[in-house]
Amino acid sequence: MNTKYEIKNGLTGKSTQLEAMSGTIGPDVLNIAPLLKDLGVFTFDPGFMATASTESKITYIDGDAGVLLYRGYPVEQLAEKSCFLEVANLLIYGSLPSKAQLDAFQNSITRHTMVNQQLLRFFQGFHHDAHPMAMVSAVVASMAAFYHDSTDINDPRHREIFAHRIIAKLPTIAAAAYKHSLGQPFIYPRNDLRYCANMLNMFFAVPCEAYAIDPVAAEALDLLFILHADHEQNASTSTVRLAGSTGANPYAAISAGVSALWGPAHGGANEAVLDMLEGIGSTANIDDFLARVKDKRDNVRLMGFGHRVYKNFDPRAKIIRGMCYRVLEKLGRTDSPLFELSLRLEEIALKDEYFVSRKLYPNVDFYSGIIYSAIGIPRSMFTVMFAIARTAGWVAHWQEMVSDPHMRIGRPRQLYTGPKKQDYVPIERR
Repeated sequence: MNTKYEIKNGLTGKSTQLEAMSGTIGPDVLNIAPLLKDLGVFTFDPGFMATASTESKITYIDGDAGVLLYRGYPVEQLAEKSCFLEVANLLIYGSLPSKAQLDAFQNSITRHTMVNQQLLRFFQGFHHDAHPMAMVSAVVASMAAFYHDSTDINDPRHREIFAHRIIAKLPTIAAAAYKHSLGQPFIYPRNDLRYCANMLNMFFAVPCEAYAIDPVAAEALDLLFILHADHEQNASTSTVRLAGSTGANPYAAISAGVSALWGPAHGGANEAVLDMLEGIGSTANIDDFLARVKDKRDNVRLMGFGHRVYKNFDPRAKIIRGMCYRVLEKLGRTDSPLFELSLRLEEIALKDEYFVSRKLYPNVDFYSGIIYSAIGIPRSMFTVMFAIARTAGWVAHWQEMVSDPHMRIGRPRQLYTGPKKQDYVPIERR
């Protein structure tokens, strides 16, 4: 039996009933549609902290318990037993693929990694020091001008081609942006390499000599991509949905997501962690640094700790911590000052009542930047790596939305606090 709540407007005396809707797990939500119709009021929820903007079957987060599920599967199990392309397939199609299905999906992704040669020439128009996210966002948006067989959002086959194409081509576009910043020639994708190994080769190979792909680095990237593949209705995913709700082509929607991810409060957090560690300098300065963090008069923040959703441990951080040590051990960098500093900072913060009482535990960003840096990916590319991984989730959410026959354009409302109606004053009287 559905639960209904009666809501009354104290000014007008009018009342209405709001129906509680239940998902498979998680808190109930109230259908607030009658508020405007019956009471003439909107809800006010800055940052959408208490608003369910859509119904979705893709990802579930329990922030209090530190749970992250992709299509019902715990991220810990997927990180241990799966690979990124299998997780991408799971997110897009809704269930774990058979071996034949996964082989077909991986083959399709591999065959789509090349990009139109004219598209590569776009990079010549960017300044050498252009931010990689600016280049990636622009080139992704321009894909709609090249791939007309995947822009009809009402055609299921077009949607599928787009899904495979964007997941396949984004590493190629990202690598081209990186090579452009170095002034090096582009390296074309290789069909004999797996997804992450292929990306490493495009990033670091040069035409004049062979490049040996480190299997541990490829494994670390694959793990990071699994952990970043989706995270429910975050800012960039909501941006993809909002842009896509207008009926815009999917490349425009993904480009909007890339731009949203670019913000330092979203995709740039792991870069901020390294900036913080370098600012601290050495373990001897940790106590002074934490004292400044606690001082409300100081603007110093502890980056990589706490999360807007997780009020306990970030489950992804537990997984990535072990991989961080493996990568540094394999590369002979366990004596890295930054890694030593991060471990000591984590140890002290986890014993400090100030941070423990506020449940400020390490999140995934605390370690991911250290891993990227260790395998040679520059800081300017960190958010691009995040975008490559999150594209799987963006595509899944976009497909879920546009395949819904009841899809409506997103149209948030506001609390207006500007001037009331006033008459125009001629310029000579102002």
